[in-house]
Amino acid sequence: MTSTREEPIPITVTGQAGIACETDTGIKTLPLSSEPSFAYWQQDIPKEYWDLTSEQLTERVAKARKKLGSKLIILGHHYQREDIIAFADFRGDSFKLSQWAAEHPEADYIVFAGVHFMAEAADILSADHQTVMLPNMAAGCSMADMADPDDVYAAWEELTEAGFADKIIPVTYMNSAASLKAFCGRNGGIVCTSSNAGAVLKWAFERGEKVLFFPDQHLGRNTGAKMGVPLDRMTLWNYNKPYGSLGGMTLEELERSQVLLWQGHCSVHQRFSVGQIEAARQKYPDIHVVVHPECRYEVVQAADSTGSTEFIAQTVAKGAPGSKFAIGTEINLVSRLAHENPDKTVFCLDPVVCPCSTMYRIHPAYLAWTVEELAAGRVVNRVAVDEETARYAKIALDRMLTVV
Repeated sequence: MTSTREEPIPITVTGQAGIACETDTGIKTLPLSSEPSFAYWQQDIPKEYWDLTSEQLTERVAKARKKLGSKLIILGHHYQREDIIAFADFRGDSFKLSQWAAEHPEADYIVFAGVHFMAEAADILSADHQTVMLPNMAAGCSMADMADPDDVYAAWEELTEAGFADKIIPVTYMNSAASLKAFCGRNGGIVCTSSNAGAVLKWAFERGEKVLFFPDQHLGRNTGAKMGVPLDRMTLWNYNKPYGSLGGMTLEELERSQVLLWQGHCSVHQRFSVGQIEAARQKYPDIHVVVHPECRYEVVQAADSTGSTEFIAQTVAKGAPGSKFAIGTEINLVSRLAHENPDKTVFCLDPVVCPCSTMYRIHPAYLAWTVEELAAGRVVNRVAVDEETARYAKIALDRMLTVV
């Protein structure tokens, strides 16, 4: 298989390392019919795939992949399981994968092993002749769902009526619907990822007095604090409040706020705690704790470093032999880093953390179905953003890609 991925983070697992997670058996691939949550996943996958083992599915994917050759590229997010990442031509965080989609028009087909908002971004940024597919259309994002477009539009109307909208730059995290990226494009706003959130907020403050940041409150708060914005100048917008209540804020609080934080979060990263960090330091006094900025503020403050999945992977890879790392992010990436760095101790802060439930829906059976159909000349699970939404969303995404 021809590979275009970057070499500093190799795909091949070459050894055993440290402590991946006490529950790492929970991320082994079962036949689709044995998955406890299969009833909630995309159901129109043919039954011939339901009982195939991981080994059988791997063989079928490889065969179809060989037939398709260079016409197909598979993009894999860091949180994917091993038997999906094994077929990724390029792997990375959402920012790097967005860059790839914007810069590589050579493949006719892009299969995105990630979640729905990532595939939407790839469709928006890729060339017109390219077709983007998501193996399981039920692979969404609970955080993205916390920013329902109608709720965001209503919040903006309230801010307009209160006389604040012309002072605010809307910033949406990549983990959001294409319609919200388009909303930012229409209203002078921008998209960010955990890799470039600081640079994006700097860009926003150069153009407005305030920022409306959605959907993840923790990334917004941690980024703002790192830039020197006081915590009491970052106020939570509660989207569950009735229209007219300014998200639970008074006019005085709104006037004082520099960053309006949407009340959203990542269910995986919200599990990490200061107590877990203290336990890791007690067991390993020389431990380096690195966490994702979707973690709570107090967790980020207690850690030694914080950054995107790409930053976390590079931090571990660059560590000296014998280094010890306690990591606060999704278990598939932590487990992979442990195996790829056998000369280091690498483990997850939360010993019972579960995989990202929506990333986990990209089961090898769905990948096999998608690529075998493609090899037979049929496209399934195409992700296509309508022209108007794509036009404005691309404005916001292009702004993100130019920010350094």
